[in-house]
Amino acid sequence: MSPAAPTSRSPRPSPASTPPRAGGIRAPRLLDWRVRFGVLALIWGFSFLFIKVGTEGFAPFQVTFGRLLFGTAVLVVALVVKRDRLPRGARVWGHLTVAALLLNALPFSLFAYAELTIPSTLAGICNATTPLWGMLLSLVALSEDRPTRVRAAGLGLGFMGVLTVLGAWQGFSGLDVTGTAMALLASFSYAVGWIYVRRTLSGSGASNLSLAGSQVGLATLQLAIVTPLFTSVPESVEILPLLAVIALGALGTGYAMLLQYGVVEEVGPTTAAMVTYFIPVIATAAGVAVLNEQLTWNTPVGAVVVLAGAALTQTRTSRRRPANPPVHREKAADTDTTSRDRPTARV
Repeated sequence: MSPAAPTSRSPRPSPASTPPRAGGIRAPRLLDWRVRFGVLALIWGFSFLFIKVGTEGFAPFQVTFGRLLFGTAVLVVALVVKRDRLPRGARVWGHLTVAALLLNALPFSLFAYAELTIPSTLAGICNATTPLWGMLLSLVALSEDRPTRVRAAGLGLGFMGVLTVLGAWQGFSGLDVTGTAMALLASFSYAVGWIYVRRTLSGSGASNLSLAGSQVGLATLQLAIVTPLFTSVPESVEILPLLAVIALGALGTGYAMLLQYGVVEEVGPTTAAMVTYFIPVIATAAGVAVLNEQLTWNTPVGAVVVLAGAALTQTRTSRRRPANPPVHREKAADTDTTSRDRPTARV
């Protein structure tokens, strides 16, 4: 759930373009990338279940603060092991503060509040609408992402899927409008955050791990300020919600990000981004099997339509290359590993 700025447009990094220390994380090759990809999908898919269980013992802001705190701890350990240094410059830190709000503090809190009143299955499906919001925003914010007819059709198809999931023909009966709106707003925040990161943090000079770790750390500070203002210390701490929050942070926000780094490095950002389409499937299965959440026919059918539309919005038209492209242009394309390829913390 803590995955990075849009990855689908960026070229696959070549081995020479990924520095062994500062440019990224070289994941151990003990496991095939497909296994790590599957583990990543499972962790992020189960994150919605962890949120649901966490809110049974803690206030939503406390769940968010806990996940960010434990996620930061994992990333700090990785920074120390890699002997990486933090980003430099007030401008970079200012942009990271905004990114932390848009990609971590705000959406994490919104999902936690949403799951007070909606099933984890619905929250997971709402999370899959992020590419659709990104497509809408790209019409204004990113001129290079102007839609083709196929992508525009995907946008329409995706929102038809959302209406199917919500049961629009029934007048949204039985649906908690506030909780659903919060989950959709969280996904919208991710899309805004990704665009912001692409426009402000590309070419910052800091490593992927350094930027992401700093971002999550700043989000933790933001929640450390907000949480005491709106919550009180629990009178008692139940073990199951506590374990859920620890897993949500250490696995879903910390370790999963490190897994994604390795997958992006080995097979490229476009393939790694496909994990997005497995998350709602796993979230739905986990909610039904573990939490006994009810599932009507329109939920899985609508989810399939949403994912199909989201996949179409990510298609790219092929570009013709000159017969003899300049050598320096080829090198520039091969070494483009800016912050838009980096994993960022999301559900």
